[in-house]
Amino acid sequence: MTIKNPLLSYAFDNHVAHGAIVHIDEGVADFFSHRSHSADVARLMREAMAAMPLLATHLRFEGRINLQFQGDRRMELLVSQIDHHLNVRTMAKGPADLSGGFTELLYGGILALMLEPNADNVPASQAIVLIEGESLSQALEGYFTRSEQLPTLLRLAVRGDKLAGFMLQRMPLESANGNEADWEHLLTLASTLGDDELLDTDGETILRRLFAEDPVRSFEPRSVEVICRCSRAGISRMLLSLGQQEVDEILQEQGKVSVTCEFCGQEHVFTPHQAHELFKAADESGPDSEIRH
Repeated sequence: MTIKNPLLSYAFDNHVAHGAIVHIDEGVADFFSHRSHSADVARLMREAMAAMPLLATHLRFEGRINLQFQGDRRMELLVSQIDHHLNVRTMAKGPADLSGGFTELLYGGILALMLEPNADNVPASQAIVLIEGESLSQALEGYFTRSEQLPTLLRLAVRGDKLAGFMLQRMPLESANGNEADWEHLLTLASTLGDDELLDTDGETILRRLFAEDPVRSFEPRSVEVICRCSRAGISRMLLSLGQQEVDEILQEQGKVSVTCEFCGQEHVFTPHQAHELFKAADESGPDSEIRH
């Protein structure tokens, strides 16, 4: 069976390094169809989307990863999220005519990686570093080197709505059957991977081409889904949290309640009748009930 948007993880038998390869095309065009971004911002968002499954490859908890770039230049914010089901989404804030390369848009800002487990007894964690490098992949490489002490090679490639990513990451050498020279050997081989080859070649073939003479094991590929978690049920809970008085004021002023998701751009509209029925159902069910739509 063909897996849509496959994420293929791999590891070397000497435990010097592991990594992942991802290809994403299904669902990309639909996700971005509700938002209007400049070509440069749209490309950067797609690169961020391709990066997230690579970061989640070795996720050891149920929850989500938030990757946030906050610039001190023209681009205000770039956020990408992925959960343990490999559901990924991304958003950006900035002027509609925003243009320029990575350096012009984000260099000198802040990169934050946040881990948010679902379990209450597992604390969330966050690491923040300055954004450096000439590309999104270089900024992430810098994060792993400075914050995680894990030398990493990342490649992110975009062609229209076709996305791909490659990661090679060194593991702690004290527990490996290899040394720094072995890592440098793998790094040299992986550095030959180009954007076109990454985009047009399946993960297993890439591994065979790059590491033909190095014992490497690949694992069962997993499917990535480009999807937003926004829902009418979630918007309903938000309206209930605002309170009926505030919602009534919005209805009186605008004739409806309209909430647009910052990620996918989908608009959720409640008519006066729908809003009143929402609060009526909540009153009848009690404060601890769950609103379902």
